[in-house]
Amino acid sequence: MTAPAPIVTMIVPGRDIGAFAPAALDSLRAQTEGRWAAILVDDGSTDDTGAIFADAAAADTRFRVVDHEASRGLGAARNAALDLVDTPLVGFLDGDDELTPTALERLTRTLRETGSDFVAGAYVRSRFDGTRYVAGRVQPWVAAATSPERRATTILDHPRASANIVAWSKVSRTELWADLRFPEGVAYEDQIVAQTMYTRARAFDVIPDTVVEWRLRADGTSITQGRGRLPVLREYLAALRGGIRVLREAGAHAAVTARLELIITMDVPPLVEIGLTHPDPDYAAEVSLFVDELRALPEYADARPDPSLTAALGW
Repeated sequence: MTAPAPIVTMIVPGRDIGAFAPAALDSLRAQTEGRWAAILVDDGSTDDTGAIFADAAAADTRFRVVDHEASRGLGAARNAALDLVDTPLVGFLDGDDELTPTALERLTRTLRETGSDFVAGAYVRSRFDGTRYVAGRVQPWVAAATSPERRATTILDHPRASANIVAWSKVSRTELWADLRFPEGVAYEDQIVAQTMYTRARAFDVIPDTVVEWRLRADGTSITQGRGRLPVLREYLAALRGGIRVLREAGAHAAVTARLELIITMDVPPLVEIGLTHPDPDYAAEVSLFVDELRALPEYADARPDPSLTAALGW
């Protein structure tokens, strides 16, 4: 019996994620929608990630592997896989995260029904409780972006969608990526790409379903856990600036305001706190300059930060 042709390719990059990759791959195998293919990109791992990916491909023809002898970074890993996609739809799953069982069924069915360019779902953070990783709840800014369900909307009609800036909670039509690629050699590579997707899309959908459990690594090695380092801070601020620039250039001013509300409420305070005790005075100076830039934007006058959101930062 011939297996049905895949309708969506999931791009799964990873570097030194041998402890987590089996769970990520199992979450693909457990999908209620089985018409998927996966491109596993081993980005120069020094642990057993490559062997885990190779074993998966040997056992299941839906998996194929791309090996990078030396690490090129997450953006380059995703781009290498994008060049190989031959299905109508494409999505992303970082190799240390997990899809919920009905994620692909829900995401692909929505696109089939609406004809939109992409669909974005909700996500939760998974934290280590001392014994195992436990998924948390959907946070308010994620819910504001994805709930209630909206079909064939735009960033002008739904500006708070701009809060969902991750690559891996979306499935999109492959044609949307014809001339769109991730920045390479930097961290936080998905923020500018996400805002570009919102502003380019003829229409997109949002659904309140949790589609991904995003792992906060207990050892603190996730990219997003390194903002106390000055080079990482600079890349982080550059990504925030770039996302705002994309929205402004598209005339999505309400989305800019929504981003400013979140950034001032959630992103800036912990950075200021780090700067107070950081041994390099350039850290605090970089944060201060960034805040001044935000305050100079015309959209800042309409921003209404919600201090109650800070209570949710513990996820």
